[in-house]
Amino acid sequence: MVISQIKRVNNFFCQHDQMFLADRYVTGECPNCENNAKGDQCEHCSKLLNPTDLINPKCIICKNTPIIKTTKHLYIDLPKIKNELTNWMQTIEQKTNWNTNAIKITNAFLRDGLKERAITRDLKWGIPVPKKEYENKVFYVWFDAPIGYISITKEILKDWESWWKNDEETNLVQFIGKDNILFHTIIFPAIKLGSKENWTMLNKMASSEYLNYENLKFSKSAGIGIFGNDIITTDIPSDIWRFYIYYNRPEKSDFQFMWDDFMERINSELIGNFSNLVNRVLTFYKKFFGDKIDKIEIKEDFWQKISIRYDKTLNFFKQIELKSALKEILDISRTGNKIFQDNEPWKTKDNMPQKTKELLLNLIYLIRDLSILISPFIPHTSEKIRKFFGESYEISNKFLGTNLGLSTIQFTEVLFTKLEKKLIDDLKSKYSGSKNMQDAQTNNPINLFSEQVFLKVVKIKTIERNPEAEKLFILKLDDGTSDGKQIVSSLADYYKEEELIGKHIIIVDNLKPAKFRGIRSEGMLIATEDENKNFKVIIIEDFKDNPTPGERIILESDSGKKLKSPSKISIDKFFKTQIVAENGELKINGINLILEHSKEKILSKEIPNGKIY
Repeated sequence: MVISQIKRVNNFFCQHDQMFLADRYVTGECPNCENNAKGDQCEHCSKLLNPTDLINPKCIICKNTPIIKTTKHLYIDLPKIKNELTNWMQTIEQKTNWNTNAIKITNAFLRDGLKERAITRDLKWGIPVPKKEYENKVFYVWFDAPIGYISITKEILKDWESWWKNDEETNLVQFIGKDNILFHTIIFPAIKLGSKENWTMLNKMASSEYLNYENLKFSKSAGIGIFGNDIITTDIPSDIWRFYIYYNRPEKSDFQFMWDDFMERINSELIGNFSNLVNRVLTFYKKFFGDKIDKIEIKEDFWQKISIRYDKTLNFFKQIELKSALKEILDISRTGNKIFQDNEPWKTKDNMPQKTKELLLNLIYLIRDLSILISPFIPHTSEKIRKFFGESYEISNKFLGTNLGLSTIQFTEVLFTKLEKKLIDDLKSKYSGSKNMQDAQTNNPINLFSEQVFLKVVKIKTIERNPEAEKLFILKLDDGTSDGKQIVSSLADYYKEEELIGKHIIIVDNLKPAKFRGIRSEGMLIATEDENKNFKVIIIEDFKDNPTPGERIILESDSGKKLKSPSKISIDKFFKTQIVAENGELKINGINLILEHSKEKILSKEIPNGKIY
């Protein structure tokens, strides 16, 4: 293991409780926005913190003020193993298909330089450190937790080494939220590489983005959002929740859980499509043709097309594209419903009974196949369908596209009942938190900017003066589109036309259009003003790579996210984002604004400190 020398660090110590305080055990004022915060992050402005950054810190257990005390910890020497990590990462990129965000986050961490990281904590709960003088310390959870993946395998299997020390034949896939990516692409691999043993290395990183709630963040303390223990009390079957989460799995961008969408998707897709196919086909067959399922000749033209879609679905599973797999299954189900509807068996059952029966039997085998494919998503429902057929087949791909495994329909029943609006409205009201908590999240400048503001780099092509108002410049802009953009701005007192033509500037791209002295303006440029009323336009220059007109300006904390194009906003809404120039850099609540692609920080060189206008 690559362990560095012991380091001594300052940390909060509670004299009343006689314990060092982990970051979540300290509260105080955020030094950035002055709201209440815990020692790792401020939930109001999203700034990452160290416990000792807090103003007026308090122990959350006894509410007393802690003191700063020196302690010592073991550190993993990540810089020492950087080359091996980088080489491994380059090999992985060439061989496998990771989520884009996982690759970006890991490469950025490697590029910016690895630092030694503490792997012990002054806590009582956790894995004890087996080292003299460290008896009262435990391992940091993200140091020992990945090792737990190995130890739990050893607990279950005697031949655990054939799984964990067999890199050539074992395919290691890890399902991780994006906030834990680095622990699995940097820390855990570093531990294994540092041991110099032949460990099975990570092959596929199936990372996911964030799940949010009704345009807010899930927060247990604020009562915002519905959690696992709440779901149990709703009497809504677990498969319904599983279906909706997989249907909207945030694989490439964040997803908002919305109650109205929840009801619509369940009622239309799970019930109106999938459940409807199962119910109408089995009920119709059982009513008019009895319980026995005859073995029929497979309709080649029908099953050839369906088999191609089965292969497509299985490939989605292989690539860990679970949302796409589920939607392909639902498309196949939709095809089954269309076949039933188009052939109108209720009209042909009497004069063409054999043809009608064959049609229904093919659809019954299709339902059997769909119950197999959909089992990872809604396992209880899949098992219920299997019981309809007397559990005469296994949940196995070997049955797909065959006429094997079915002999009788023992019983049928409706799989789900539709969700009612009153129930959904009641749940929405119950789990939306207080109005004050909602407003606090909604009006957070970070959230406002990320969700409602679109800043864009543009290049000034021409400038004219408004004949009705000499102080107004009419700027024609290259914004990366064929039509370009036009804005009107009061710049004549500060600049001559030739000082700005050809420059790259920033505009608020989604501002509601307005007219100034009869001239339409389709946005607003970004400028800085200090306390002495000095005014300067933010000009993008001296960057490593010249920005492309149309490139978006984002928060550094949003890097790697797939951001939506927001709707038009008012000027008042924009100013609520509270962008400032701070030591020559544009920031919101301490978080830098950057170019989306090059990640370079947006600078305010001429006015290092001031407000944005």
